[in-house]
Parts: sequence; C-alpha cells; structure tokens
Amino acid sequence: MSAVGDRLGGSGCDGVACLGSPEVQALLALGAGVVIALSLLAIVMSVLWLASRRSVFLGQHGALLWAAGYFAVLSSAVHLVDLAGADLSGLVWWTLAKIATAILGAVIAVLLVRALARLTRNPGPAVAVAAADTDAPLRREVAGHETTLRELEATQRDLETRVEQRTHELNLVRARLETALRGAYVHAFSQDRDLHYTWVYDPDGGEGADEMLGRTDREILPADVAETVIALKRRVIETGRSESCEVCAVSSRGRALYALHVEPAFGADGGVEGLTGAAIDISRMRSLESEQQRLTDELRGALHRYEIALRGSHVTLFNQDRDLRFTWISNALFGRTVDEIVGRVDAELLPAESREQFGALMRAALASGRAQGGEVSIKEADKTRWYDLHVEPLPGDNGSIAGVTCALFDITERKTSEGHLRLLMRELTHRSKNLLAVIQSMARQTARNAGTIDDFLDAFGDRLQAIATSHDLLVQEGWYGASLNDLTRRQLAKYIDGTADRVALSGPAVHLKPAAAQSFGLALHELAMNAERFGALSVPQGRVEVNWRRLPLAEGSGEEGVEIVWTEHGGPDVATPISRGFGSLVVEKNLSRALDAEVALSFDPSGVRCRMLIPASHLLAGR
Repeated sequence: MSAVGDRLGGSGCDGVACLGSPEVQALLALGAGVVIALSLLAIVMSVLWLASRRSVFLGQHGALLWAAGYFAVLSSAVHLVDLAGADLSGLVWWTLAKIATAILGAVIAVLLVRALARLTRNPGPAVAVAAADTDAPLRREVAGHETTLRELEATQRDLETRVEQRTHELNLVRARLETALRGAYVHAFSQDRDLHYTWVYDPDGGEGADEMLGRTDREILPADVAETVIALKRRVIETGRSESCEVCAVSSRGRALYALHVEPAFGADGGVEGLTGAAIDISRMRSLESEQQRLTDELRGALHRYEIALRGSHVTLFNQDRDLRFTWISNALFGRTVDEIVGRVDAELLPAESREQFGALMRAALASGRAQGGEVSIKEADKTRWYDLHVEPLPGDNGSIAGVTCALFDITERKTSEGHLRLLMRELTHRSKNLLAVIQSMARQTARNAGTIDDFLDAFGDRLQAIATSHDLLVQEGWYGASLNDLTRRQLAKYIDGTADRVALSGPAVHLKPAAAQSFGLALHELAMNAERFGALSVPQGRVEVNWRRLPLAEGSGEEGVEIVWTEHGGPDVATPISRGFGSLVVEKNLSRALDAEVALSFDPSGVRCRMLIPASHLLAGR
C-alpha cells in the first residue's frame, strides 16, 4: 500500500481523478488482491482452528460469522470473474469493488483474530458451552468410567463387608461346632480317596490330631480294628452311601467303644473325592444302657412280685381325687374292669347302702389329713362281700391334699369264717351235749351186753375211737362236713391198708353234713365189728363191698339222696340173731332217727347186707 501511495504521489494525481489512470487501477487491484488473499488466509485459519476446537459462535459472534460468509462469497465472485478472463481492469467500479472486498476482508480478519485472542485468554460462556459440546462424548465416556469405578468401589466395599460378616459368622459357627463336639466328646475327621487324614478334630485338644494328618488308619489303629474300619470306608467311597459301625479304640481316656459314622464327600463333578466322619464315645452310654437294663429288670421283678403279692393277699390299691373320682386302680373291682372304674366316682360304682361307708372314711381323711380305716361291705348280686378299707391322704403341691390313696383288703372269707366259727361254736355246744348223751347211752348199752369189765372196756374204747375218727375228719374239713369216701376209708382203714385189701369201695363224690358223718361213721364201725366177729371179715377168704350211688328219693321229686349198700361175701353161714344187740340198734334205730334215713339190715345165709338211704337234706351241695 505504501508503494501504491508513492506511485500515486509521483504522478501528480489528486483524488478520484487519478483512478482513471491504468497504472493506478493496476496497483489498486494488485493491493486489493493481496489483502483479499491475506484476509482469506486468516479467515480460513481461524475457521480451521475453531473447527478443531469444535466451537460455535452463534451467541456473541453470530454477526461476525455472517460477515465472514459474505466476504467469502464476494471473494469467490471476484476470483471467478478473474478466472473467466474478463478484462475489467479499466473500469473504475471494478477497482472500487475489489478495494471494498479487501477492506471488508481485512476488517473481518482483524475481528476474528481479536476474538480468537480473547477466547484464548478468557473463554466466555459460549466458548465453554461449545467446548462442553465438543467434549461431550469424551466427558460422557469418562463419566461412564467414573460411574463404573464408583460402582466397583461400592461393590468392593460391600463384598469386603459381607466377607467380614461371613468370616465372623463362620468363626461363630466353628466355635459352636467345636463346643458341641467337645461337649459330646465327638472326634471328627476328613480323608481323601486314599484314606489319608486331611483334617482331624480332637475334643481333648491334644497334639494327636496333628500327628494323624497325612496318615492312614492302618498306621494309627490296631490291625484288627483298622481292617474293619478301612473296609467300611472303602465301601462308602465305592457306593457313595454313608455307613456306621461300632469299634473299640484307645484314646487319651483309655480304651473305649466308639460309634463310627462315615459320609461320602462329593466334588464339583459329583464324584466322591473323599469322606468325612465322626467317632462318638458311647462307652458311658453303653454302661448306662446296661445299668438301665439291670434296673429295668429289677423293677420288672419287683412289680411282678408286687402283683403276685397283691393277687395272693386279695388287696386292691387305688387313688381318688378330692371329688372322690378314681384316678388309678391296681386291678378289677366291684365286678368292673379297670377301664370301667377309672374316671368315675363312688356314686356311679357302689350301691346306695355302701356309698356312705366308703365316703365317710374318704371325707374324714381329706378333712383331717390323717389316715382312716374301717370295715365296709358291698352287696354283689346275692352275696355280700366284706372289705377292710385303709385310707391315706395323698399330698399335693405346697403341702395341700390332692386326694386319697387307699388299700382295700377283701376279708369276705374271714368274715364268713368268723360267722361259721360262731355257728360252729353254737353247733359244737349243741353237739357236745348230744355226743355226751350218745356216749352215755353207748356206755350203758355196752355195759349191758358185756360179760366182763374187760369186754366192756374193749368194746367201749373201740366205739369211742370210731366217734373220734369221724370228729378228726370233720375238724380237718373245718366242720363243714366230710367226704363219704374219706369217712369210709378211715373207719375201715385196718381192713383196707396192707396186703389184705379185704374191703372194696366204689361210688361218686358225696359229702355228708357233720351230723350225718358222725352217725354214719358209728354205723360203719358197728358193721365192721360184727363182720370181724361173726361175718366175712372173720375168715381169710371173706370180702366186704361198700357201694354208693345217687338216686331220687321219690319219682318226680327232683331231690337226690345217696344209697349206700354194705354187702359181705365169702364168710361163714349167717343166721338171723334171736335178739338185736347194740350194733344193730346203732345201725337201724340211730340212723333212722338221727338222719331220717331208710335202713334195711338183712342176715342172708351168704352174708350180711345193709342198705341205707340218706336223704338230700343231710348232703352238702356243690362239694
């Protein structure tokens, strides 16, 4: 531009007039082209720089960018004209257009450079927004990585917290497990497939567990025990099923019996990679089981003896609550089973006349707290049973009385015996008088028929002995009566015992009442004495038969008496006596009068025969 000015000054031109000169126009066009080129270069460089920064000036610098756009359009038009080869250099307006374009380009370039300088020194909000828009993908990527990093850090902290909690829980569970194993005295272990110990827990806490690691059972246990244990563990590994057994081994406590349980340990592939097991010391348990079995046997024996004692003593034990409800009873009672009695009260089981007897003793024990006792009776069907009742208060909580416990002794037989004894004493008094009268009459009759005192003494002594034999049998039977068979055998004992066996007896079981036994016994004695003096028993070949049978007294009467027949065989010829002696009177008169019996005494030549029919009123029923 300075060169152009020098040329203009040297030519002497002034103002616009000089523009018509070709030289001036050429110089101006050249200067304008240089300015336009530099401005375009500056604008292009600025735009390129801004493009590299990805900045957009739509806010504060929008007008500047529009001006740069217009300049680019004008510059393009100018250059297109020059490229077209048109010669417009002689036109003033063309020169002025190029000068205006150069000025516009210079201004725009200057403004862009200044804006870029300010942007470099202090980026404004628009630049920041543009920079943010430019760096958004990077920032999003970085933000994504930062978020992922924060998540990873949070996850790490969470995992560390969980690991710490699980470690604490694992230590707590392990402590509990070891406490349980130690308290139960359980040995636990793990082994690999080759049966080498990989972990051992010893409840004694000694060094034995460490010494077992890496070793096998064959190296630790006795040979006989080791083979059994190894065989069991091999089966567990092969089959994958748990097994158990009992083995004897030596521990720090000495030789003991262990219950060994072995489980297979499975790997990730589902195969058996080893085993785990536990050995529990059951020596004390077995000892306690033996002791328990011994005590159980003793208790069973005691209960058995207790039940035998109860059955043998006719004792019933039972408990009642305060409402007199049966809560337990040892055996059936009152014609009812145990299940029918338990849960019921006295009013549901006892007849009205017996409830007050029982209830009075129970209530007295509950009220006073002291034992009570007495005799009670219960009528069952057509029979009355007697009991000796002993009642004890049953203590409950806090010293209270929860009920009563009772012992009931069946004394029916004793009461019956007492009644019979009283009856017997009265009967004995009466019979003693009768017996004395019989003895007195027997003495007079014996003396009347005896020739000498010795004959009297012998005959009277034999008759007294016959009466005594009948009495002995009655006493033996409790004075209830006597068996006809036993009475006959005792009266004829000297003819039945030994080798002679000269008397034959036959007949059913028949029992005579005491009066009938006495009279029939004396009659048998007189028949035997007569046979011994004059009849079949007076010669060695003589025999006597005594047969009896039951038969009705009269047709359709329904009552059976007993027919007794005395028959003699093989003796001397018998003649009918001219007079009847004491024996005939005892047989014929005494039996008929004392027993209402039918007596037929005949003296057949072949032997004496006596038929006696005793009525049912002198027989004992059911014996």
